[in-house]
Amino acid sequence: MSRRGWLLFAAMAVIWGIPYLLIKVAVEEVAPATLVLARTGLAAALLLPVALARGQVRPVLSRWKPLLAYTVAEICGPWLLLGYAEQRLSSSLTGLLIAGVPLVGAVLALGGADRERLGPRRLLGLLLGLAGVAALVGFEVGAGDGRAVLAVAVVVVGYALGPVILSRSLADLPAPGVVAVSLALAGLAYLPAGLIEAPATWPSGEVIAAVLVLAVLCTAVAFLLFFALIAEVGPARSTVITYVNPAVAVLLGVVVLDEAFTVATAVGFVLILLGSVLATSRTAGPALEAAEPAVPAGQPGRR
Repeated sequence: MSRRGWLLFAAMAVIWGIPYLLIKVAVEEVAPATLVLARTGLAAALLLPVALARGQVRPVLSRWKPLLAYTVAEICGPWLLLGYAEQRLSSSLTGLLIAGVPLVGAVLALGGADRERLGPRRLLGLLLGLAGVAALVGFEVGAGDGRAVLAVAVVVVGYALGPVILSRSLADLPAPGVVAVSLALAGLAYLPAGLIEAPATWPSGEVIAAVLVLAVLCTAVAFLLFFALIAEVGPARSTVITYVNPAVAVLLGVVVLDEAFTVATAVGFVLILLGSVLATSRTAGPALEAAEPAVPAGQPGRR
């Protein structure tokens, strides 16, 4: 991999590892719906004018049905549920549970066009990953946080389903246009609830800073860098950031927010990481002859 590729990889590994910390800070004073509105609105305000100037919006609007499905699966549902979950779970634990996305992506790939078979190595990976999730839920999550865990589970499914919709129905469209329009649609969808639930007074400077960084760096800039990373190293290699993001989330949660790092956390992380690597590895056979997917399978598009 080139030096530019390594720099882009390092940047994305960090940028998409810090949203869990920022969401945790923001939802202390801002309702999840308002946070989604602020994040999508600000990011769309930055990206949409560029997409319009480049003529990348009209082609995207012609595929409005899969675009809506992608927006719901990748942005509207997950970002609201993440805010809800982080009102009850630590940012590091949430980041670790989201690491299960590649596992769900591997399961979805079994029914995809390539019909990738589930060999012993991939089956072992799925079992290890599930064991890691079970370890986190069983030892790290309190008995009263079942709804928060369910919310994160829905997020995981959405993050795994989003790239599938993108690769099957939107892959030939300009990616910046897809992202800009989907963010704008999500912002419009959350406009009523976001305004209704907005705080009566301005939140603290810390929360405002968290929202701005989340919208500008972790959304608008992140998507542009991610497209550059795919162009530089290819979609398959770009998925590796999925394995690094949780480590960044845990590190920031422990260092910045003084969240606990226990043996169960370490065991769960190792099992999920190892399971994801094994479950998403390709098996030998005819399926390997196919071209690389246009969108990384199981790669969350917006943390």
